[in-house]
Amino acid sequence: MQIYSFIAAIALYILCAALPARRGGLISAVTLAAWLLHGAGLWSEIAGGGELRFGFAAMLSSALWVSVAAYWIENQNFSLDGLRRLVMPFAAVAAALQVIFPGNLVPMEGKSPLFGWHIAIATMAYSTLTIAAFHAVLMALQESRLHARTDKKSFLSGALDQLPALLTMEKLLFRMIGFGFALLSLTVLSGIVFSEQLFGQALKWDHKSVFTLLSWVLFAALLAGRRFRGWRGKTALSFTLAGFATLLLAYVGSRFVFEVVLHKGWA
Repeated sequence: MQIYSFIAAIALYILCAALPARRGGLISAVTLAAWLLHGAGLWSEIAGGGELRFGFAAMLSSALWVSVAAYWIENQNFSLDGLRRLVMPFAAVAAALQVIFPGNLVPMEGKSPLFGWHIAIATMAYSTLTIAAFHAVLMALQESRLHARTDKKSFLSGALDQLPALLTMEKLLFRMIGFGFALLSLTVLSGIVFSEQLFGQALKWDHKSVFTLLSWVLFAALLAGRRFRGWRGKTALSFTLAGFATLLLAYVGSRFVFEVVLHKGWA
């Protein structure tokens, strides 16, 4: 059943990306329908059968699912049509990847019933900060576009020209980073609790723990720098992308190697 939900969501995402900007009401309705179908597919695939199934494609799919929600909500307040033309194709690809690479079953024996909430919070944190990184790259491209001396039009330049002003984009960026950092903090704290339950120590020093903590430090430094030193522009972009890269290494990158390259299960 979840495969049909994903297929329908993919079709609607593609339709949404292709609709003309003047069809605002239809775009909003199609986006919401695609998002609901994508969410239903995610739930059925990951936890619908009473078991937890997860992998790198599920992480990417969840990230784009949150990204579509962020676009739909913020589009009610700002004109983000340029973002629609970029986000929807990526969401379609992410949903397709989850059909192709469904992931592995996570053994739940001996784990607290709250372990599923830890996974959910971690997924939301990774997803939100993935969106923030994507948003930061768009800002860098947008700034480069403003300083370019060419009027040459392309799909990307057309989408960038339809984004809000850089100051508005920056406001949205730090709003997402603040929310993602709060979720990441909860992920670290809940991870310490479950590590003590499962391994008898407050923190298991594996690659996931090290890179997650490093990412937390980078985003904490960025928010502190923004608050007390007024960091913005290239500094904010560098910290955002560095924090995202460490999160990618913490989970998605390693899971891709295990599942696709080495063909191993949950690790």
